[in-house]
Amino acid sequence: MDWGMKNRISRIIKPKTGKTVMLAVDHGYFLGPTTGLEEPRDVIKQLVPFADSLMLTRGLLRTVVDPANDTPIVLRVSGANSIIGDDLSNEAITVSVEDAIRLNVSAVALSIYVGGKYEHQTLKNLATIISECEGYGIPVLAVTAVGKEMARDAKYLSLACRIAAELGAHIVKTYYCEDFEKVVKSCPVPVVIAGGKKISEKDALELAFNAIRDGASGVDMGRNIFQSKDPVGMIKAVRSIVHEKVTAEKAFETLKI
Repeated sequence: MDWGMKNRISRIIKPKTGKTVMLAVDHGYFLGPTTGLEEPRDVIKQLVPFADSLMLTRGLLRTVVDPANDTPIVLRVSGANSIIGDDLSNEAITVSVEDAIRLNVSAVALSIYVGGKYEHQTLKNLATIISECEGYGIPVLAVTAVGKEMARDAKYLSLACRIAAELGAHIVKTYYCEDFEKVVKSCPVPVVIAGGKKISEKDALELAFNAIRDGASGVDMGRNIFQSKDPVGMIKAVRSIVHEKVTAEKAFETLKI
C-alpha cells in the first residue's frame, strides 16, 4: 500500500483511535428525497463538522457541499437503480475514477449483492473499480448490501465481507449481527457498520456501542442521525461512543429529546 493510499485511509479512520464516524447521506441515489434529506444542503452543513467523513453522491457533492469543506469525502460510485425498479441489486459503476480524482475524494464506495440475482455483476463492478483506483492510490469501501431474501447473520455477513476483502476492498461496510466479532475476525480489512433504517435513538446508540465493543472500526450512520429528533446531539453522542468509549446509556443522556 503506497503513501497516498495510507494517507487517504488515515483521513477517514483516525489513527489516534483507529475508529471512524462516517455520515451517510447517499440515500437519494435510489430513494429520491429521503425523509430528513428533502433539502440536503442545510442538513449536511449542520452535521458535517462532527463527521470524520461524508459519504454521498457526485451530484450532492457538486451542488450542496461547500468547496471549502475539509471533511474527507467517500464518494458513491455505484447505482443506476431505484426503489421502484425491478431489482435494487442491478447496479452498475456510475462514476469514473477520473471524475473521483477531480472531486478530490478520499475514497469511493460501491455496493455488492452477494447471493442476489446480480451477484456476479456487482462483484465484477467491485473488482473493476478496485483495479482502476489502485493506480491512483484511492481506497475502495465495499458495501455489503443485503436483499430482502438474505439473512443478516454472521455466516452470511462473514461470507460477503470476506469476498469483498479478497477482491481487494480496503474497508468494508456491513450490518451488525449476533456473533459480530466472528465477522470482524474473518475479515482482514477494517469493518464499519451501517446504521440501517431509523430506530429509536437509544437503540441506535446501543447498536453503535455493541459494534465497537465487538471489533468494528467505526460506524457509517445516516437515517439514525439526520432523522433523529436531535441530529447534532445524535452525531455527537455517536462520536463519544466510537472515539471516547462512552457507554450507550451515558451518550443517550446527552440528547435533547
